[in-house]
Amino acid sequence: MAPTITPELVTLDANLGDDKSAVIRALAARVVAEGRATDADALYADAWAREQKDETGLPGGIAIPHAKSASVTQPSLSFARLTPGVDFGAPDGPADLVFLIAAPADAAEAHLAVLSKLARSLMQDDFTAGLRAAATPDEVVAIVRDAIGEADAATDPAAAAAVPAAAAATSVATDDELSVRGRPARIVAVTACATGIAHTFMAADALTAAGKKNGIELVVEPQGSSGYQALDPSVIDSADAVIFATDVDVREQQRFAGKPVVRSGVKRGIEQPDQMIREAVAAANNPNAARVGGTAADPGSSQSAAPISFGARIQRILLTGVSYMIPFVAGGGLLIALGFFLGGYEVNTDAATVAVQNSLWDLPTDDITSSFGPLGQYLGSVFFIIGATSMGFLVSALAGYIAFAIADRPGIAPGFVAGAIAALMDAGFIGGIVGGLLAGVVAWWLGRLPAPRWLRGLMPVVIIPLLGSVIASGLLVLFLARPIATLMTWLTDWLTSLTESGGAAIGLGVILGLMMCFDLGGPVNKVAYAFAVAGLAAGSADNPAPLLIMGAVMCAGMVPPIAMALASTVLARSIFTPVERENGKAAWLLGASFISEGAIPFAAADPLRVIPASMVGGAVTGALCMIFGVQSYAPHGGIFVLFAINPIWGFLVALIAGVLVSAFLVVAFKRYIAPKELAQAENIPAVAIPA
Repeated sequence: MAPTITPELVTLDANLGDDKSAVIRALAARVVAEGRATDADALYADAWAREQKDETGLPGGIAIPHAKSASVTQPSLSFARLTPGVDFGAPDGPADLVFLIAAPADAAEAHLAVLSKLARSLMQDDFTAGLRAAATPDEVVAIVRDAIGEADAATDPAAAAAVPAAAAATSVATDDELSVRGRPARIVAVTACATGIAHTFMAADALTAAGKKNGIELVVEPQGSSGYQALDPSVIDSADAVIFATDVDVREQQRFAGKPVVRSGVKRGIEQPDQMIREAVAAANNPNAARVGGTAADPGSSQSAAPISFGARIQRILLTGVSYMIPFVAGGGLLIALGFFLGGYEVNTDAATVAVQNSLWDLPTDDITSSFGPLGQYLGSVFFIIGATSMGFLVSALAGYIAFAIADRPGIAPGFVAGAIAALMDAGFIGGIVGGLLAGVVAWWLGRLPAPRWLRGLMPVVIIPLLGSVIASGLLVLFLARPIATLMTWLTDWLTSLTESGGAAIGLGVILGLMMCFDLGGPVNKVAYAFAVAGLAAGSADNPAPLLIMGAVMCAGMVPPIAMALASTVLARSIFTPVERENGKAAWLLGASFISEGAIPFAAADPLRVIPASMVGGAVTGALCMIFGVQSYAPHGGIFVLFAINPIWGFLVALIAGVLVSAFLVVAFKRYIAPKELAQAENIPAVAIPA
């Protein structure tokens, strides 16, 4: 690999301009003059755009403007020692040591790893002191090449991408502020910047050094452009808290679900690592601290970073699609429910016509079904149409983000198109799942095909969306969508027939209740929920089956968290750990809001007693919902959408019955089936509820 820096790219004790824009432009011109880039203006523009997002000045008189640019033909470092220094936005004043890091837009991992090594070296005092003392450009080149591993041509991308695990410092005493339950805190961290070249690794090293200095266990996962080595699942599981020092989304964030978290931009990880560590320890000791959110399958899912089976991989992909789909469902469903509330339960018959042809100053006058009169009819129609439009994205979003889980961003467009085709051909959410899997696999395969350099930039934005959409959606149209649509029609008709028969309807309610409480937001729960939501739009006074199914699903899903809250805070506080009792307080609201995941802390600590108790209560609730004919026009919201539930008394009776059954069962199980000794229970940490 050609050297990244040469004497011709070094400028010593020079005045390159009065501001950072002039300095970046001068360094970019030097890179072009040495034949390492084709267009100085383009390189400057890319570096300046990065500078505008976040200034690159760092404490200690350092600045590292950097960019990936299509104009760069060879990874390069252009260095200037400025006299006088120039302000790059560092908190302690101007910078006199400036590196312009120029990387090709399609830089290989090995090149990016070399540039990342430089960024990490800048955190070492002896390195910067050597640069300030160097008398010639050749001395600077020697210092830099030695730091980045080019002196002996030993460039190891894997070594550059990983930060050594920060062991607890044996010679440093840990003060009480940095202790958790009487021992040194265990912290994990993720660092990531927009380009993944410089700040990512500097923040990682700063946090690692601060952890050693403070005598705590701290392990960092830098997510750079040269890839990243995921933290060992056992390290995440044993961590007391997590630090996210990132300017971009954390990859596979669900691995950290439920952990107390401190978030900031990546530069704060460089400038204030000690303060961030203290904040993380404080969060670990605070049961009300912010926590990493995620879907129900997320807590404890750090194993996703390790090799997983094919089945587990498919499960994670499907849950990703469902988790991204739910905001469309929740928002759209609540708007539909508001539409029914304002416009009456027949508002859906002509909502589109009213919304389009009328206005606030031209209210409808015919076929008024709203108890609030013409204004209610109009507003109800508007809310209904907006909600129905949002719900119309359900299958597309499901397919799009299933494809995203397989192929990352290049899979989104083919996935959305395949989902839209599935909806068009009445293939339902099963068609969306199949389309999303097809689109993701095709996009993933296309992204790994060798392509000439001139075509690489077009692959993710043109070629993959075009070919991925044609192939995945074409297979749906030609071969798959019609059989799936036939299957969906048969399944819907069968379930509808069950709701029309008393005994069969009760059985269906029991099955739905069991599914909702089996894994508390996991795959089985999500299958029942997705099926209920997919059919909700077809519900009406003439076709109440989807409304009955939705009512049973929502009511049963509320049982586990409320039952655990009742048991741990009212019925038998003494048989639950202190953390479980704290979680029980939060579970009241989570359960009332139809967030089944509120029971996960209890199930994680004691699954063999909590889950069976929850399932029995859920089955009771599901059966009673069918007996009472409980209908829900809203797909989410719990007690906060009672106006969209009919009859309300039936919903509440079914809910209370299931909660009481589950709560008394779990108390009985804990007392009479292999009961814990209280002293032992006090030392068993429960999983904390994600905020």
